[in-house]
Amino acid sequence: MTDILTPPPASNRSPLWFAWMRFSSNKAALVGGIVMVVLIWMAIFAPIMTPVEPEAQLFLTQALAFPSPEHWMGIDNLGRDFYTRIVYGARVSLSIGFIAAGFSVLIGIPLGALAGYFGGKVDWVIMRIIELFSVVPPLLAAMLLGALTRGGYPTIVAIAALFGWVQVCLLVRAQVKASREKEFVRAAEALGASPWYIISRHLIPNSISPIIVGFVLAIPLAMMLEASLSFLGIGVPPPTPTWGQMINEGINFMFFYWHLAVFPTAALAITVLATSLFGDGLRDALDPTLKGR
Repeated sequence: MTDILTPPPASNRSPLWFAWMRFSSNKAALVGGIVMVVLIWMAIFAPIMTPVEPEAQLFLTQALAFPSPEHWMGIDNLGRDFYTRIVYGARVSLSIGFIAAGFSVLIGIPLGALAGYFGGKVDWVIMRIIELFSVVPPLLAAMLLGALTRGGYPTIVAIAALFGWVQVCLLVRAQVKASREKEFVRAAEALGASPWYIISRHLIPNSISPIIVGFVLAIPLAMMLEASLSFLGIGVPPPTPTWGQMINEGINFMFFYWHLAVFPTAALAITVLATSLFGDGLRDALDPTLKGR
């Protein structure tokens, strides 16, 4: 009987097996993935992790108190438990990151597939659009749009998706372009399949690896954009806790009450770093040029 822990023979190893071996050998990516799982779990089960409501001003007599065994991250200037607000702030940041990344994928996939398959004028037009979005500073454009629309959750998601699709589009375009001349595409064309059928049934499913990578890498970009807008006061309005908003409020007290600025800054930095490391590791693991090595 074959030991289930024994690696399969080289001839029987699937591309996913090679991808997992590459990913598991990347310790930074593994740590990033573990941190992401912990953060997602924390955001989903926030009411279990802290029984206090994030807007509840239950500790006014202890306002600006430093971290203690009772209040792990201290109390803010309005008498709210800071640990609770950090935990609930993860909900806002992660939800905006995942939703905006999802919309980025929905925009980037069809545009990248069209550019890669048809080439020529279609590719030229889409690449010029990409260049336009690449030269416009996302934060400045987001500040303008946020000020015009008065910010808010839906506005930040829309702005983040508007600037996050470019990377997804380029990844899908490169994959589709590489698959365009392969035998299965030629065979489908010879059988009379329409371009739309080939794109939707063959090329896009064959591009699932760059799509996953593009989705993961779009998450930290959306989170940083949300934090920047909230820091500037045109993001998610209070009293909903967001890390960018908390950093903005904490700066006013940072020379005396360091915890009000340090904890949300650390939470944002750790989340963005973990997501970026996980995305980079995933990209290296799923890179089709490395399969079988």
